[in-house]
Amino acid sequence: MGFVMAAGASIASVLGDQWLEYFYCNDLGNDILVKKGEHHTGKSGLLNRGGADNIITSGSTIVVNEGQCAIIVDQGAVVDVCAEPGAFKYDASSSPSIFSGGLGASIKETFERFKYGGIPSKDQRIYYFNIKDIIGNKYGTASPVPFRVVDRNIGLDVDITIKCFGEYSFRMKDPILFYKNISGNVSSVYTKDQIASQLKSELLTQLQPAFAQISEMGIRYSALPGHADDLSRILNDLLSESWGKTYGIEIVTFGVNSVKAPEEDEKMIKELQKTAVYGNAQYAAGATAQAYAQAMQDAAKNPNGAMMGFAGLNMAQNAGGMNAAGLFNVAAQQQAAQQAPQQAPQQAAPQMQPAGAWTCPNCGTTGLTGKFCGECGTPRPADGPWTCPVCGTADLTGKFCPNCGSKRP
Repeated sequence: MGFVMAAGASIASVLGDQWLEYFYCNDLGNDILVKKGEHHTGKSGLLNRGGADNIITSGSTIVVNEGQCAIIVDQGAVVDVCAEPGAFKYDASSSPSIFSGGLGASIKETFERFKYGGIPSKDQRIYYFNIKDIIGNKYGTASPVPFRVVDRNIGLDVDITIKCFGEYSFRMKDPILFYKNISGNVSSVYTKDQIASQLKSELLTQLQPAFAQISEMGIRYSALPGHADDLSRILNDLLSESWGKTYGIEIVTFGVNSVKAPEEDEKMIKELQKTAVYGNAQYAAGATAQAYAQAMQDAAKNPNGAMMGFAGLNMAQNAGGMNAAGLFNVAAQQQAAQQAPQQAPQQAAPQMQPAGAWTCPNCGTTGLTGKFCGECGTPRPADGPWTCPVCGTADLTGKFCPNCGSKRP
């Protein structure tokens, strides 16, 4: 028993006049997830065929619209599924056709696990599933949830709490799982509000570990609205076991409307960031100079006279230790140290003269070993001074070195 693709655009009007059932489902909207297929009347206003409601006559027409998936249930078991839009003929003698459409191979794998063939047809039903994006699902953290604030630029790593509000959308990716584990043989419709509370509870449970992964990426809580795609991906990974493998649904988009941290936590973070910034001498000097300028203005307005105000200002400055000028000097020294090349002093190692080397008496070239100077051509002096090749004593005139006794080369 299965779906068979029907040819011809006018099949609906043609078969509507015959004694066969004609199944059609209007738009399911955003609130209906599952709806049982019903016989549609012909031109006479009477039901086509006066048989039982839960029997599908072989040869009947089943129309599947965009954003819908139809499954055939025989004796409570799913025996065929179709997620491709178009008109189909129900053939009780054929094998299941599995028109998976945009749902892909996953629904085929699920069908292979749960199908039951060859059961006598006593109770047959058609169910239409809404596979469009179900939007406008609101969420909100009633109680603050932990969020780890990481700022590697200043070495900040602190835990705070935040409240988060927004909306998300989900989509049914495996109607067979949803039928087996959630809706079952509904008599009429299964609406979104029947499962909304459960989905919201599970979503908020996984929101805390999702925030932990976001903070590890160095994303601040105030920047969460700009990372909705990352949150959606992380939540799908965390909810894949309960939502994906049990309910057959997945998160499509996750929107963050507002994120708010307690006032004391925000104040603490700002103070820590300010303190870290003042670790730079240049910023600290600027802040000190600004504070000193403001103090001078306040001193000039002293009700006891400007002289008393400036006297107090000088006392405070002397007691404060480092002033703005000193901080600017420190900043200049730090900047100069960063720009100065780090070169270690190198000492020239003494070069040993080759054995028998001589110095030209004309141009002063040293280290000569030939009979003539390579620079000016002066011949080597016959009895000129020589350098001991062993100990390096220079300007020797005798035949032996007086220091080590080495013979003149």
